[in-house]
Amino acid sequence: MSNEQGSGLARYVLGRLAQAAFVLWAAYTLSFLILWSLPGNIIANITGGQATDLTKEQISKIESTWGLDDPLWLRYLNSLGRALHGDFGISFATQQPVSRLVAQSIPPTVAIAGLGFLFALVFGVGIALAATRARWRWLSGLLLALPPLGVAIPSFWLGLLLIQFFSFAIPIFPSTGNDGFVSAVLPAITLAVPTSALIAQLLASGLQQALAQPYADTARAKGASASRVQLRHAFRNAVLPALTVSGLVVGGLLAGSVVTETVFSRNGIGRVTASAVSAQDVPVVQAVVVFASVVFVLVNLIVDLVYPLLDPRIVTVRRRRLPVTPIPEGV
Repeated sequence: MSNEQGSGLARYVLGRLAQAAFVLWAAYTLSFLILWSLPGNIIANITGGQATDLTKEQISKIESTWGLDDPLWLRYLNSLGRALHGDFGISFATQQPVSRLVAQSIPPTVAIAGLGFLFALVFGVGIALAATRARWRWLSGLLLALPPLGVAIPSFWLGLLLIQFFSFAIPIFPSTGNDGFVSAVLPAITLAVPTSALIAQLLASGLQQALAQPYADTARAKGASASRVQLRHAFRNAVLPALTVSGLVVGGLLAGSVVTETVFSRNGIGRVTASAVSAQDVPVVQAVVVFASVVFVLVNLIVDLVYPLLDPRIVTVRRRRLPVTPIPEGV
């Protein structure tokens, strides 16, 4: 790697890190301002609805204990400083440390989200490859019609349908609970279907465009098989748009966990979020927003760092603001 390429890569990485830090700060700041400006009786949330039975002295003591008598800007600075050390305060509803409450709910959600993402990759990539390799036009059209159908299916309905078939009609998987891998299969499939549909749509479109490029024709003229042209030459270019939406994919998994964990009665970040929103538990909602932002930022940062590995020209091209052309054969 030349000095120019090294300095370009360093600027690229530092730029992405700076963007990640800004996004996290913006997400925290906006969520803080929005959550603390919502209408509602915070004292009632803290006391479990008993605010009307409290004296002024008791209310003043509660406000002083929770820092509610401080101006909004001071509350923001104090909470931001604590958040930088991983402390998001105490839950209004449960009176437990928010960091511990959220940390305990993350593993069950990560289990179904990770398994769902794996299923989504298998389903999405499989459909895209099969659709672009199908010899019959009707079969290709049928496979390409599956992604829009997957996006259109409501998650809660799909979850109930899976429970009906695979928990009651054919009792293979449990319908509820957090009992290991087996109980995570149906929730993971529920999360995977809309995600795999998005991956399949983007990848199939990218493969069709890549297979029509001159470098693909050159590879065929040199005697490369259809599988080699598709996987070795076209897939490398077609996968870039799919990588770009990885952040949206992860966001879909996190957003879908709220409904999915409710349908399958699983304890996770989705259930915690639903309970916190209904109880207006501001510290918990704030911590969940930050957690989701961190996941978004990390995924997009990883994607941005993987880009130069797939196409080293991206660092130079983005610095010069020139369009990226497909990677020709042999590069």
